[in-house]
Amino acid sequence: MLVRDDPQVYEWLADLYNESTRDHALLELGKRREQYEDLALFLWNGFGIMTILLDEMLSIYPALATQNLSVQAANRVCNCLSLLQCVASHPDTKVPFLDAHLPLYLYPFLNTTSKSKQFEYLRLTSLGVIGALVKNDSPAVIDFLLSTEVIPLALRIMEFGSELSKTVAIFVVQKILLSDMGLAYVCQSYERFYAVGTVLANMITQLVEEPAPRLLKHVVRCYLRLSDNPRAREALRQCLPEQLRTGFFTPVLRDDPNTKRCLNQLLVNLSEPTPV
Repeated sequence: MLVRDDPQVYEWLADLYNESTRDHALLELGKRREQYEDLALFLWNGFGIMTILLDEMLSIYPALATQNLSVQAANRVCNCLSLLQCVASHPDTKVPFLDAHLPLYLYPFLNTTSKSKQFEYLRLTSLGVIGALVKNDSPAVIDFLLSTEVIPLALRIMEFGSELSKTVAIFVVQKILLSDMGLAYVCQSYERFYAVGTVLANMITQLVEEPAPRLLKHVVRCYLRLSDNPRAREALRQCLPEQLRTGFFTPVLRDDPNTKRCLNQLLVNLSEPTPV
């Protein structure tokens, strides 16, 4: 559906300019962002709309330092972030979005450590914007993300976030690794490889205690991609978690033949016998 087919969307866009109606407009537009294939164009090209969204995000920065963020304020900013995700997803607005360095304004949200519901929702929605950027394997996106601190931020969320946040964060890291540029970057130094490898190993330890098939799928794929690099492959022969070698996760992967094949291929790459 196009925006022009629904006059109500024009009203919500106009309501963004009025402080008293903005909250409701953000909510309604956020809920319907996937219904209108050209909404991103209206958000990006609408006079001052991106500035309004940015101002809303900046308004809660002080609360990040004090960790005194109300649920209402977090929900309002998350509605802004959902609209940014719309802009980040559209092929005609993705590159301008990057050129404006707008993802950098999300990093303070990703850098929070509070486990309260509002901060977790904020991190998850911010990750959703980054996830939208990396979905189409754009070299420009990977180049931008590698020039910033997104990998360390994602790694920390992979280790300490909720299961859903971990899943989105590792999806981002996996998409970066799938690019030749991203794989080369992570394997360029021992420190970078060690940082990624340590978090993946810690996730395996957590998955032993609390199995989560979605997370395991991404962990296996990250290891498989790392094994494509000769230096990383040699290191993985020494540090791959034992549970991946012995078939510990065979019951978890019973209904996931694709991940089973990935795990088998990983072990073949490392010259290990296949357990499944």
